[in-house]
Amino acid sequence: MRLIKIPDNKYYEYKINAMFDCYKWDPQFCDSNTLSRYVLILNKKENNEVIHLTENLDKETRLAEEYINKHIKLTKKLSLPRKIVEQLNNISNYESKKNIRLMRYDFHPSIDNSWVVTEVNSDCPGGFAESSLLPNLARKTINMPELKYKSFGEQMVSAINNKLEKKGTIMMLHCTCFSDDRQVMQYLGDRLKREGYKVIYGAADHINFRQNRAFCILENNQEEINLILRFTPLEWLIQMKPRRWDGYFKNIIISCNHPISIYAQSKKFPFVWNDLEKAGISMQTWKKLLPETINIKDLGERKNFIYKPIYGRVGERISIKEACRDGEYEKILKDVKAHPDNYLAQKMFKSKPIKSDDGKEYHICLGSYTIDGKYAGYYARMSLYPRIDSYAEDVPVLIEN
Repeated sequence: MRLIKIPDNKYYEYKINAMFDCYKWDPQFCDSNTLSRYVLILNKKENNEVIHLTENLDKETRLAEEYINKHIKLTKKLSLPRKIVEQLNNISNYESKKNIRLMRYDFHPSIDNSWVVTEVNSDCPGGFAESSLLPNLARKTINMPELKYKSFGEQMVSAINNKLEKKGTIMMLHCTCFSDDRQVMQYLGDRLKREGYKVIYGAADHINFRQNRAFCILENNQEEINLILRFTPLEWLIQMKPRRWDGYFKNIIISCNHPISIYAQSKKFPFVWNDLEKAGISMQTWKKLLPETINIKDLGERKNFIYKPIYGRVGERISIKEACRDGEYEKILKDVKAHPDNYLAQKMFKSKPIKSDDGKEYHICLGSYTIDGKYAGYYARMSLYPRIDSYAEDVPVLIEN
């Protein structure tokens, strides 16, 4: 694994092209640039190893969630929101072959030259355009056409083509007030239009459900929806008023992702692994790669553990002290003390920084996608600190032949 710097005299054009050609509309967070000046390159061995581990993790995760869905009592250990618990019996009709199952596993290189996986983005992983278009732009910019990549977007389009007739209508469901969310949906929506689908962009409350079917209620688009591609997290969706959101649990139309995704999205997913293995479902790969994870109440005098919110996203509220700023670390400790049930403790591993060709060091998170059980591309981010949060930079991934 190595980092190659984009030449200074080419970076400005690269950034402009990323914004206008690759849907990277707003390449910054606050005053920080979030479009890396580097390209991450994996060698063939690293790539094959991550793909192998990714598909093993995915097999375990999908078997686990389908078992949990038939044994709802196990969900007590996952600390699911109450409103979601009330709906669990409504998703017993889940059919894996009918729906599209998308996940992204976060890999980190550690100082002992092994991979650590910190979580699975099971519900609403993002980074669609960055993992599909940026690699080719980077390859051209650094003039290394021999390097390869797998376009996530093309894998997703292929999966949709296998599940839906091209005359179908797809709802790109997202939080419409956020440009970050819209750019994720716009890229894939534009690509799907070229396939012949009708694409509608809307929020969660722009759908009505009747008799297990979904209908768009937007003006000039009042019609039946054949596939929902959801980019609104399930735990956000249930706050919606009026309460039409329960239709997402009852409907039988094609979804990506179906609400079954909430089981592995909970950071307490490891707390059901022993139950799963007693039922004959191996969690061997997960146990090998995920750092020890325990309840706050069981921490006692143990050292070198960090706190993580059960439903945190984008690295928020993770108590890695050297990565926190502006009093954030003290605020996290205070919130953990006040609301311990909202957090868990995870043993901190030592992230191995990758040195760039100009001598700088960065910590890497290599997100590895799966679609319906198969590896589907990479979305990587990098930071000067061993926490990948909103300040981290998007870095395209290329692979050596």
